[in-house]
Amino acid sequence: MNSIPAAIVAGQVAANEANRPLSVFDMFRIGVGPSSSHTVGPMKAGHAFTAAARDHLSGPLTRITVELYGSLGATGRGHWTDRAVLIGLAGHRPESVRTSVVDKIMDEVNDCGTVEVAGLGTVPFDPTTDMIFSPRTRMPFHVNALEITVYTANNSFARTYYSVGGGFIVEDLSDDPATNPNPKAMATAESKEAHSRPAPHAFSTANELLEICKREQSRISDIVWENEIAARPEPDVLRYIADIQDAMAECINAGISTQGILPGGLGVRRRAPSLHDELLERTKEDSLAGMDWVNLWALAVNEENASGHRVVTAPTNGAAGIVPAVFTYYCRHVEDATEENKIRFFLAATAIGALIKTNASIAGAEVGCQGEVGSASAMAAAGLAEALGGTPEQVENAAEIAMEHNLGLTCDPVGGFVQIPCIERNAIGAVKAINAARLAMWGDGQHTVSFDTVIETMRQTGADMHSKYKETSEGGLAVNVVEC
Repeated sequence: MNSIPAAIVAGQVAANEANRPLSVFDMFRIGVGPSSSHTVGPMKAGHAFTAAARDHLSGPLTRITVELYGSLGATGRGHWTDRAVLIGLAGHRPESVRTSVVDKIMDEVNDCGTVEVAGLGTVPFDPTTDMIFSPRTRMPFHVNALEITVYTANNSFARTYYSVGGGFIVEDLSDDPATNPNPKAMATAESKEAHSRPAPHAFSTANELLEICKREQSRISDIVWENEIAARPEPDVLRYIADIQDAMAECINAGISTQGILPGGLGVRRRAPSLHDELLERTKEDSLAGMDWVNLWALAVNEENASGHRVVTAPTNGAAGIVPAVFTYYCRHVEDATEENKIRFFLAATAIGALIKTNASIAGAEVGCQGEVGSASAMAAAGLAEALGGTPEQVENAAEIAMEHNLGLTCDPVGGFVQIPCIERNAIGAVKAINAARLAMWGDGQHTVSFDTVIETMRQTGADMHSKYKETSEGGLAVNVVEC
């Protein structure tokens, strides 16, 4: 199997057997909220299904059904997985779909009783019977699975997809995925071509990365940069990083300027606008003002995410506020911030996220929120330490500190919505990342627990964690808030 990103993330290709580590193009992706695994991935699955169905069917469609299994079935309503699949079926992709389409599609489906299947026309659809939630059924290959079936007068066509985290999807080509899965990772032609080119500095562990830095007398961002430009033209890499920075800034600006109650019925009020006004009105700078701004930026992003608006998956949507908040802190609160170091921030963060993603998981449905907020906090801490001029050892230490102190974090969203405790958790994770970077920069990079050890510990902790604490809303805050 080709070592494309989805195959590596899904564990079908071992990280140390891949042509190259995951790229900045893999770790940071523009999409819509509220979840990379429950929204972005299923939207891509719906889009991919239309092409497959066109190759197998002819004649007018009579019915289409979507069945959501496991974690997708458990929290699919709160994560708007149903809406995401329908948007994908209509021919839209996460990185380009308009907000107006996202906001209106469910009302249109309910009013018309039909859905659009790109290239095949409209088909009758009743959301109460044709969108099936099956949380108790878990497919053997992955906990995040969905099956789409379309019918004509003469035949039918079905395909199962897995959303394996970070927006990556895997399709199952088996006739019986429940007993005999045959998964095939999916990627764009551009991504396949890029990942077919061997990296000059391949690494699959933090220790290997540090050894490369020592041998080459280079910083972590230098190693990642050389890997990036070996796969894509230098201007394309710079443009992509600039696009990510712009998208993060736009998301923050949208979050601090939009009032109201978040959708879903929990009655969660957007706090970023009022906090922003309060911070602007302060006449005297206090010692905690910097932390207040970091909290604001993280809240702004995740309130946008909770609304289903455009965010940068970094590395997931549920943890999308941490990296932008810490990056903005660097840009606005570090006096000697430079354009070069802003780029280095994302390159170092990419290395850390890639190590976590390929050696453990970033999916809340697999390892709990330690894999989402913990990963984002580690990435942000490493990025900040790199931008501040940290040595490779200090950068690795920053990531280790941030991840270590997120171990065991559960994923128990109230009502299945990415709101409580997710939004505040991003603010805490961002401040924790800055503190981790500062602690690492005070030292010389020498520490007892390695980042590789923390990643493996996180993986084991996730494997041992009860399923009710892994994005099923069957335990923790998700059930206890109702009782209070």
